[in-house]
Amino acid sequence: MTDARPADATPRGIAEELQLAVALLVRQWRAAAGDGVSLSQMSVLKRLDRLGPSTASELARAEKIRPQSLIATVNSLQAEGHVARSPHPTDRRRQLIALTPQGRALVGLRREAGHGRIAELIAERLAPAEQRLLAEAVPLLRRLAED
Repeated sequence: MTDARPADATPRGIAEELQLAVALLVRQWRAAAGDGVSLSQMSVLKRLDRLGPSTASELARAEKIRPQSLIATVNSLQAEGHVARSPHPTDRRRQLIALTPQGRALVGLRREAGHGRIAELIAERLAPAEQRLLAEAVPLLRRLAED
């Protein structure tokens, strides 16, 4: 269902509409995955997939969360078998956190489920010209999201 109101083209109006649209897309991704893993847990798993083994402080900094919050997330992921800890090779006071094969498989499955569902929606709901417009908007959204 689409909203019949014209979009407010001010930065504040765009931000409001973008926030709503992104929230609805996130719901679509979550529904497609259906695996019970929270967004914060999935974010950490995807970060480890991209960065490789990392310390808790590195992950907390990258995720922009407090180390205590990250430790709680990592503990739950470890309990589920998605990550494992090992001694840091040069600093025995720290530990490296890495994906397990199970965690790597979950990242792949979640990525495929989410991408597949959104690709399906793009193909079903957007005309070719709208698909091109959306493709042109993606780099702009990335710029907004970057540090």
